[in-house]
Amino acid sequence: MYRTCARALYAAIAAALLVPGVAAARIIEMGDVTSTTKPSCPTSPCEVISRTTAYQAHVAGVGELYVVPRDGRLVAWTITLGTPGRRQRTFFDENLGGAAQAGITVLKQGDRAYRRVTAASPLVTLRPYFGQTVQFPLATSLPVEKGNVIALTVPTWAPALSLGLKRNSTWRASRAKDACDDTQTQSAQTGSRTLTQYRCNYRTARLTYSATMITTPVANEPAPQR
Repeated sequence: MYRTCARALYAAIAAALLVPGVAAARIIEMGDVTSTTKPSCPTSPCEVISRTTAYQAHVAGVGELYVVPRDGRLVAWTITLGTPGRRQRTFFDENLGGAAQAGITVLKQGDRAYRRVTAASPLVTLRPYFGQTVQFPLATSLPVEKGNVIALTVPTWAPALSLGLKRNSTWRASRAKDACDDTQTQSAQTGSRTLTQYRCNYRTARLTYSATMITTPVANEPAPQR
């Protein structure tokens, strides 16, 4: 499904950009998930991201992979999912609020690690896609501004956490500083315009998601008059 949707999406965008007279725009994949980035499940431990909104701060020491480089609109998001076993699924469902779900969220950055929600996609039920890399085109694209952060919102749980990386791979979550180990209390930013601090920084792991955006077209400079 990922390849099919991706090809159709990119073909449609490319066709639109080839129309004569269309101002230049760019297609950007933020946080591209490679084939070597695999979620932990079903291996032991089967660790998942749960009940929070989170974003990848660094991947192998490289930062700002999920920071919007230019104004534009999000048109799709992608997630790579593990395959938890039956007992693991039952445990997570019973202890983390229900069936696996996730969505993409746009955050405006502020001082002291504050982040405010400016836009969010609908939540998607993930179980049908366990073991796959799946791309979800957005029926309604989301506006983004330069400097925004693209995060993953998981109100229940999602097997989308790759473990065993070096300490220079880090991700942040919308939890209080004294609650970083509390993975069961709800901290996901699911409301419009909600504001919270991202005080928890986790090392040696990566969230396996990415987002596709189209930048706002830039008009050509007018030719000088003679």
